[in-house]
Amino acid sequence: MKSAPPESRIAVLGAGAWGTALAASFARAGRDCLLWGRNDDSVAAISSQHRNPRYLGDIALPETLRATGNMAEALDGAGVIVLAVPAQKLRDFLADTLGSTPPGSVFVSTAKGIDRETGHTMSEIIDEVAGRDRSAVLSGPSFAADVAAGLPTAVTVAAHDLETAKALAEILSSRTLRCYASEDLMGVELGGALKNVLAIAAGIVHGANLGASAVAALTTRGFAELQRVADALGAKPDTLAGLSGLGDLILSCGSEKSRNFAYGAALARGEDLSNRPLAEGVFTASVAARLAREHDLDAPIISAIDAILAGNLTVEAAMTELMSRPLKTET
Repeated sequence: MKSAPPESRIAVLGAGAWGTALAASFARAGRDCLLWGRNDDSVAAISSQHRNPRYLGDIALPETLRATGNMAEALDGAGVIVLAVPAQKLRDFLADTLGSTPPGSVFVSTAKGIDRETGHTMSEIIDEVAGRDRSAVLSGPSFAADVAAGLPTAVTVAAHDLETAKALAEILSSRTLRCYASEDLMGVELGGALKNVLAIAAGIVHGANLGASAVAALTTRGFAELQRVADALGAKPDTLAGLSGLGDLILSCGSEKSRNFAYGAALARGEDLSNRPLAEGVFTASVAARLAREHDLDAPIISAIDAILAGNLTVEAAMTELMSRPLKTET
């Protein structure tokens, strides 16, 4: 992978909003890219109408973007395999797919979550299933609709060694998608996963009409918790202050375009949550709270969100509890 040329063939597995958006960006950059999806209607719409109405409405996709429902076709000759599947399904999906992948291909996970059964990150799962030399991740402040529409976006691509990360960044970048390289897999992944929990918290504050000042305070203090947890697990401070940490947190805590923020807002309003789009933070909250307890870390916001989602604490009680905590020096 260290010598992979920019023209390496890309397979994107998962034709939801994010997978389609990334494939569109690669296609616009002239990359040899094939998008795989399990939904026949979406695959047909992408190929014939150059739209993915189920996930991306009327956003026009490049006519050069190709989609297929045939996994073998998508993987044939692919040097880079972008995994746009939910975090909680990654292990089984990868195990089912692995036998069809070309030798030496690299898997790039785009899921922002932590496996709730094992507590492992996505790269750790790839390491276990496919091998340590085949894992990488892409994360950062990015809404699928923005990337699909070709709006300027910057993200981080991380791998176990910097040369691999740089090669992948070269392959995956385009005129409107700028990829920065990192070898801090843990920092990049924890930034993306933990910010989802905090985005739910920010959404709750917004949905409860507690004011913009409260959202700003929660986001800032939430970032301090994110740093504590990630630092305890070996992440680098500079990574957390970058795109995949602070950058992603700012984006996700400020807009209902964020699924996690929207989920929190709907929860605070008492709306039906059963048919809402996937919010990875719902699954990550309990893992994040457990990690904080195991490392004896002060993470009251993460713990409160875990309790709210588990039905053990009301929004009102959580806010009262957080505002009544002993005063402390800001760290």
